[in-house]
Amino acid sequence: MKLSVMQENLARGLSVVSRSVNSRPNLPVLANVLLRTEDAGLKLTATNLEIGITTWVPGKIEAEGSLTVPARLLTDVIGGLPAGERVDLEIENGTTLHIRAGKTQARLRGIDAEEFPVIPAAGERPTTRVSQKALRHALAEVAFAAASDEARPILTGVLTRFQGDRLTLAAADNYRIAVKTLPILQPVEDTSIVVPAKSYNELMRILTETDATVDIMLAPAKSQVIFHVEGTELVSRLIDGQFPNYQQVLPASFATRALVDREDLLKAVRLSALIASSAANVVKLRVGDEGSSGITIAAAADVGDAEGEVEAQVEGDAVTIAFNARYLVEALQNVEGETLALEMSGPLSPGVLKPTDDDQYVHVIMPVRTPS
Repeated sequence: MKLSVMQENLARGLSVVSRSVNSRPNLPVLANVLLRTEDAGLKLTATNLEIGITTWVPGKIEAEGSLTVPARLLTDVIGGLPAGERVDLEIENGTTLHIRAGKTQARLRGIDAEEFPVIPAAGERPTTRVSQKALRHALAEVAFAAASDEARPILTGVLTRFQGDRLTLAAADNYRIAVKTLPILQPVEDTSIVVPAKSYNELMRILTETDATVDIMLAPAKSQVIFHVEGTELVSRLIDGQFPNYQQVLPASFATRALVDREDLLKAVRLSALIASSAANVVKLRVGDEGSSGITIAAAADVGDAEGEVEAQVEGDAVTIAFNARYLVEALQNVEGETLALEMSGPLSPGVLKPTDDDQYVHVIMPVRTPS
């Protein structure tokens, strides 16, 4: 292999793929990035066997070839070169990468490319397509609600259900549920998969704030899913198992409804959360209290107490309900929309957050039982 690339292009490509490198891999080659000449440039690939990311860097090829080299070391070396420099890459003695840029050069010992795992590539016909911006925003509203505890692996994933011209994403742990439905650009047969939330978090870093499309492809055995955007592909394993029937937990009615400014409520909850964090992390919301103009948020602990009031349009019964402060903060900072509807059916029933301008999203938070 012998080719030339621009430093900024190579550095950008390495920053994309290196996030899928395991810092403590079981196999030495998994700490490496695969460099392969392809399509008039350099193809970079890295994987931790759960996700694999591939991106292409434009370059001038003099000789074809491939090699794997330590991902972190290569990233640091390239990052240390001056921007705007031409970088010459050449394989010497079969397993050494010679790097030259101006008056600087380095040699990195690698591992033969044949030892690198095979990463599926996207085919010519995608299963479907969706706007990058729409998918990125939907994932931001849902993926954070997936469980981080591996005790129930299925809950560490996001249910991804294709139905005709709609895509529904759902994530849940034992305390909350987030569901978002968005349109897809190419109707498909009904099918459901569970994608690890970690994979979606990495995909969000790749997606752009544009209406350019991302192609979504299911591997033939439905054991992997591939997301393809211009110049980059992410391959993720799927989680086996039956995702819980979240729909039966979604409240169908409410006794109390409050329309509130999302930012105002978030600020008030964050303040009370500072106090709540030193105790059981519980904040109480008093909605529709007599003499109140909206919602009162309070917390008390040995270190002190805090209380704030947020204006809201309240209809229905007055209610006092307690939530885990962290879950409430995470919901409020990830849900989009200026105004939210907070719906409740009592102190021990789930609370529901819905943007008033988006009927395709719902977030459910389980209440906390308190002594009073």
